[in-house]
Amino acid sequence: MSGATRRRGLGWFLRALLREDAYERYLEHEAAHGRRPGDPGVLSERAFWRDRTDRQDREPQGRCC
Repeated sequence: MSGATRRRGLGWFLRALLREDAYERYLEHEAAHGRRPGDPGVLSERAFWRDRTDRQDREPQGRCC
């Protein structure tokens, strides 16, 4: 395995671990149901992160901070 491939794999792993890929996964979920960005009900990236943060504040789960 080359160094570039390892770095790419490590980057993917860290993004998944830190949940930075949440919006991309949300869009994939919406696409699986036939909805695309810009369609009614599909959140923009900014609205998605705001909703996610607000939800975490309302319903705290086991997290450090």
